Amino acid sequence: MSVTRRTFIGTAAGTAAAAALGTLGTAATASAASGPGDVVGKVTVGYQGWFACIGDGAPINTWWHWSANGGQPPSPSNTGIVAWPDVREYTRTYQTGYAALGNGQPATLFSSYDQQTVDTHFLWMQQNNIDTAALQRFNPTGGEGPTRDAMTAKVRTAAEAHGRKFYIMYDVTDWTTMQSDIKTDWTSKMKAYTASPAYATQNGKPVVCIWGFGFADNQRPFSAAACLDVVNWFKDQGCYVIGGVPTWWRTGDRDSRPGFSDVYHAFHMISPWMVGRIGNVGDADNFYNVATVPDLAECAAHGIDYQPCVLPGGVTDRQRAHGDFMWRQFYNMCRAGVQGIYISMFDEYNEGNQIAKTAESQAWVPTSSGFLALDEDGTACSSDYYLRLTGDGGRMLKGQIALTATRPTKPTTGSTGSQGTVVSLRARANGQYVTADEGGASPLIANRTAIGPWEQFDLLDLGGGNVALRAHANSLIVCADNAGASPLIANRTSAGAWETFQLVHNSGGTVSLKAQVNGMYVTAENAGAAALVANRTAVGGWEQFDLITG
Repeated sequence: MSVTRRTFIGTAAGTAAAAALGTLGTAATASAASGPGDVVGKVTVGYQGWFACIGDGAPINTWWHWSANGGQPPSPSNTGIVAWPDVREYTRTYQTGYAALGNGQPATLFSSYDQQTVDTHFLWMQQNNIDTAALQRFNPTGGEGPTRDAMTAKVRTAAEAHGRKFYIMYDVTDWTTMQSDIKTDWTSKMKAYTASPAYATQNGKPVVCIWGFGFADNQRPFSAAACLDVVNWFKDQGCYVIGGVPTWWRTGDRDSRPGFSDVYHAFHMISPWMVGRIGNVGDADNFYNVATVPDLAECAAHGIDYQPCVLPGGVTDRQRAHGDFMWRQFYNMCRAGVQGIYISMFDEYNEGNQIAKTAESQAWVPTSSGFLALDEDGTACSSDYYLRLTGDGGRMLKGQIALTATRPTKPTTGSTGSQGTVVSLRARANGQYVTADEGGASPLIANRTAIGPWEQFDLLDLGGGNVALRAHANSLIVCADNAGASPLIANRTSAGAWETFQLVHNSGGTVSLKAQVNGMYVTAENAGAAALVANRTAVGGWEQFDLITG
C-alpha cells in the first residue's frame, strides 16, 4: 500500500467545477433527515492512528508511515511525510535520521502505538470541543492487521477517558476481497466495540462508515451490486451507515463510476471527498454553488443526512492562508445548513492536511529537511491553531456563535501584539521571588531575594479569567510542561492549553495559578526549595503568591 492514504484522480475535478461557476448566494436551510446525535449536528475528524516506530512494541515493527523504507529511520531521503509534528506533549518519542531542529533539539517522532500518544490526541479533541473521531480501518487481513486491531482498543480507551465519541470507518482501498472480509471483520472484531459508551450512535444505531465505493479508479474496482450488498448488510445489522463517496457522486461522472446512484442513495449519510479538489477561498466558494448546495438538496429529497468535508489545506502546497481557507469552508457549510462536518484529517502528516499540532516555525522543524511550518506565509501560527479553528467551526455549526465569514480565531494566543502587565511573583511558601532561572533555560523556582529581569513576566490576558506569563529572561511563554507533569518552564512561543492558567484571587489578597492542561494548582514545591509545578488539587500556603506589578 502506498504511504499516502487516498491517492487517486485529484485531477480535472477542480477544473470542471470552475467551469460551472455561479453566483455565490445563501442557501435555504435544508431539512435534516435525522435529529442531533453523535454525527448529526457534530464535527467529526478522520483519525488515522497509523504511525509506528521501530522499538515501540507494535506488531508491525517498522517506521510505519513515517518512512518510505520502514526498515530505516525517516530522513530527508527516506520520508513518508510532508509536514513535521509538534511532539512536545508526548512522553515518549523516537530518534529519527533527520538533523536537529532549528532550535537545536533532537528530531524525534511519536508512535501512535503508545497509549499516551492517543490519549494526548483525544485530550486535544476534548480541549477544542471536537466531538467524534472516525477511526480509519484499512484491509485488516494482512500484516498491518494486528497493529490496527490494537489501535482500535487504544482509541476506545482514549475516547472513554476524554468524553469523546468514535466509530469505525472502513477504507476499501486495495482491498480486493472486501465484500466478504468486511462482514467477517465487523461481526468477529469491530462490532464488540459498539458496547463502549464512547462508540458513536445516530438514531439509536451504531455508526459505521464505508469510504471508497463508487470511485472511478483501479484501487476501488468494485461493482455497484457488490457495494450495495455491503451497505444493505450493515443496515440489516442495525447500523447507521455513512458513505465516503466521490466528490461528483450526485452527477455520476468525473471521479464517480456510472451506475452507482442506488448505492449512494442507500446510505443514511453521504460524505463526499474533497482533498485535492479545492485549494483556496475561491475554490471553496465555487464548490458551495456547484456541489454543496445541490448535494444538500439531493440528500434532503431522499431523506439522507449530509456531512461534507472541511480541509485545513496542504502545508506544503501553501493552501492554508493562516486559517482563511479553512474558515471559508466552515462558513459555507454552515450557511448551507449541512447536518454535520467531517474534517480531513486529524493526524494526516503524510499529505500535510492535518489539524493536529504542527511545527509552528522553522525553530521546530529539522534543519535542511525542506519542511514548511505553519508560518510559511509570514503569519505566525501557534502549533494548535487548526485545532482551535476547528473548535470554533464546530461552535458555529451548533449555533453557539453567530454565522460569520470572518474567522474569530486568532493564529496565535497571547504571544504577539500584547505587552501585558509587567509582574513578579513572590511565593508565600518562602517569601522569595519566582525566577526564570538561567535566563529561562531552567524551570521556574522561587529562590530570589530581589527582582531583576529574570524575575519579571508579562501577564498576558487571554480572556475569561485566563492568563499566560511571558518571561523577560528570554521572551518565551511559561509552560506547564509535559501536560503539567513536569515543572513550569519558559520555552514556548505562543500560548496553548499548556501555557494557559486561570488567575485565582484568594481571600487574603494573594493569587494562585490553576493550569488549564490538568486543572491543577501551581505550587512552590518543597516549601520553595524545588521548581514550580502544577500538581495540587487545592490551594494551601505553597500555592499562594503575591502578585507584584511594575
